[in-house]
Amino acid sequence: MAYRVIHYINQFFAGIGGEDKADVGPEVREGVVGPGIAFKAALGGEAEIVATFICGDNYFANHMDEVSALVVETVREYKADALIAGPAFNAGRYGAACASVCAAVQKALHIPVVTALYRENPGVDLFRKEIPIVEAADSARGMAKAVPAMARVLLKQLGGEALGTPAEEGLIEKGIRENMFYEQPGAERAVSMLIKKLKGEPFATEYAMPVFDRVTPRPPVADMSKAKIALVTSGGIVPFGNPDHIAASSAQNFGEYDIAGVTDLLQGKYQTAHGGYDQTYANQDPDRVLPVDVLRDLEKEGRIGSLHPLFYSTVGNGTAVAKAKAFGIEIGKRLKDAQVQAVILTST
Repeated sequence: MAYRVIHYINQFFAGIGGEDKADVGPEVREGVVGPGIAFKAALGGEAEIVATFICGDNYFANHMDEVSALVVETVREYKADALIAGPAFNAGRYGAACASVCAAVQKALHIPVVTALYRENPGVDLFRKEIPIVEAADSARGMAKAVPAMARVLLKQLGGEALGTPAEEGLIEKGIRENMFYEQPGAERAVSMLIKKLKGEPFATEYAMPVFDRVTPRPPVADMSKAKIALVTSGGIVPFGNPDHIAASSAQNFGEYDIAGVTDLLQGKYQTAHGGYDQTYANQDPDRVLPVDVLRDLEKEGRIGSLHPLFYSTVGNGTAVAKAKAFGIEIGKRLKDAQVQAVILTST
């Protein structure tokens, strides 16, 4: 008898729509939907998707606990043996949702789960220590590789087999150090690896170190009284109504807004789109996050040359590193073209 599986997907992969439908609420459909067809083939006759849980990315971001609980209840209702979520690749909100429902189901029901995310998806850092996450490409072009890997990891768990190393299973490392026992002492293993490295032979480190970007600081501004200063924020300050539809978490875009002649960000004219902190105080006085009023005072006092007439805003809440880096490169280019000398970057 085949194992019973529930599959979680978003509005896009369900064929409902893109960003315009990201607010659709939860829906359960019998059988396979969208990428579930590929899973049906990959799982063979060993497991079958009995139902598909669908939820819009924005809706999940705004109702995370509620939707996660609904997924748990759906798994119970269908007497499912496992949960598959995604794959979500580098889609930030979708990835966070897939990882979140997997963690909720595993914690509540103690059954196998699996998702697949791009390494820089925010869902990885949030849940890598809790659930198995197959490393996927940055887009749906990697579907053909992700699905068989997810199916293999799930079937191993269902069969009671211990998963191998992340490299063997195609999983993202959990970042948890575990004691291992070897016949060869550590010093000898280290020298052996060094010799292989010197010879150009393949070797595997026992503890991969993280890789960080190195950014050389710019020299200080020579004369602030003549400098053009710009404001950039990851605190989500936008004109009232959020015209660019910047998401509350896992941002896919940033906004550029004109503040020429604006001396104060007034309540009702500006707001925050950020979903990761209490919005009350930021909405009462948006200058608390984006200090336009203070910069205007410094401008009048001659302590800065001028405030750049455009500011840039997005949210850092769960936003993928790759997205944030792309935003920074584009915003930086625009500021350089505008001959801005310095930037004040505010957060929350």
